[in-house]
Amino acid sequence: MADYVVSVGMEVHAELLTQSKMFCRCKVAFGGMPNTRVCPVCIGLPGTLPVPNRAAVEMVLKTALALNCTIAIDSVFHRKNYFYPDLPKGYQVSQYGDTNPIGYDGYLEIPTPEGGTKKIKIRRVHLEEDTGKLMHLPGGGSGVDYNRAGVPLMEIVTEFPPDIESPDDAREYLVQLRSLLVYLGVTDGKMAEGSVRCEPNISIREKGSTQYGTKTELKNLNSFRAVQLGVAFEAKRQAEVLESGGTVRQETRGWNEATESSFLMRTKESEQDYRYFPCPDLIPMHFSEEQIERVRSTIPELPLAKLQRYRADYALSDYDAGLLVADRDWAMFFEEALELGGEAKAICNWMNGDFAKMLNESGQGAMAGGKSHPERKTSLVRPEHLVDLAKLVSDATINGKMAKEIFAEVFDTGKMPSQIVEEKGLRQVTDTGAIASAVAEVLASNGSQVEAYRGGKESLIGFFVGQVMKKTQGRANPQLVQDELKKQLSGD
Repeated sequence: MADYVVSVGMEVHAELLTQSKMFCRCKVAFGGMPNTRVCPVCIGLPGTLPVPNRAAVEMVLKTALALNCTIAIDSVFHRKNYFYPDLPKGYQVSQYGDTNPIGYDGYLEIPTPEGGTKKIKIRRVHLEEDTGKLMHLPGGGSGVDYNRAGVPLMEIVTEFPPDIESPDDAREYLVQLRSLLVYLGVTDGKMAEGSVRCEPNISIREKGSTQYGTKTELKNLNSFRAVQLGVAFEAKRQAEVLESGGTVRQETRGWNEATESSFLMRTKESEQDYRYFPCPDLIPMHFSEEQIERVRSTIPELPLAKLQRYRADYALSDYDAGLLVADRDWAMFFEEALELGGEAKAICNWMNGDFAKMLNESGQGAMAGGKSHPERKTSLVRPEHLVDLAKLVSDATINGKMAKEIFAEVFDTGKMPSQIVEEKGLRQVTDTGAIASAVAEVLASNGSQVEAYRGGKESLIGFFVGQVMKKTQGRANPQLVQDELKKQLSGD
């Protein structure tokens, strides 16, 4: 088989976090009874006129700036004409052209396995309205739910020729883009609910060739795994078509999660089929420099920059920093703990270890009013709890085992760790005299093990430590116990 190069263009749609739809005041929400959030405007009744949603426009402007785009000072809405049952007007209000969309000619950097970054060029960032949703009915046939029709939808399209050349690159691009959008607060990022949907365009060509192959589009993938597997499957399928003497056709294909394979949906349309023209019901948008700078000033530190800072300033590993940065509320919790005087590595270990496990098991969220998981009950654990707990360990007031037991109570009650230590008398024993006494008693009652240790079975040190810890109810300082054991066992 010939050696092929994969090329992937990415189209990502994100439903915007507005209260109302793009051109009417119908509420935006997920789920609910079909066709209960509709009005004459969003279902396209004759004589209705659209009114643009200012918040949606500014969210797209903010995203375009964060993606290093040039802003179109004057931007026009177009009508994209096609006739599907989920499109009530017979056209979709969208934007067309290379320099007309709100943002164009930008880029997003993604991390590489070697520790560097790779720049993925962005062709355009534009604003449009979502379509309705086709539903298969229990008795046969299909129905249409127009609750989603008219929801503000942002589309981000990568440049051609593509910079993405592997399934791993495609997955990482989507991971980074979704994270950026959530950090900006323009979408909730819930891919399972369709808030972020990805449509990769995949083609292959023989290595060394400058002629790009015919692309196929995978429609509405809603997970990182589906994107990675989908790109890999299509590249393999296209290679098999070419190797068998066939021709790859330009198609729109669906993705079957169960079989992890694609299937033909329809032959791909061309731009001419959509008959784009400026929407006569909407005046052009104009962005002033003052407005652009005002929106630019609201952009927070973005995920990749935060990840690089965590690695450089706090010496965190790629893995630890990645876990902290992956969720905006999680990163905010970490930074609040640092502002309270917490040591970065210790706070990170508690967050990515015991705390994360308890949150997952209980279904709770870390931040009060957090935007990543607003539906979750907020944990009683606050940043100051972790700072207090880490300090108790670092100053040897308690040991690591005691800290885990205390943290479990903190999680259940919301009490400060230092309060629990005082109430239960859990301060670690560091009195060398008391430890020496406990060690002597343990050795005196385990003569055969002492003889075996002195005969060369040094692994018994763990047994002795355990016995001393048991005798002191787990409160003795483990390092002091080890030191005293070695001293007495050696006869010093």
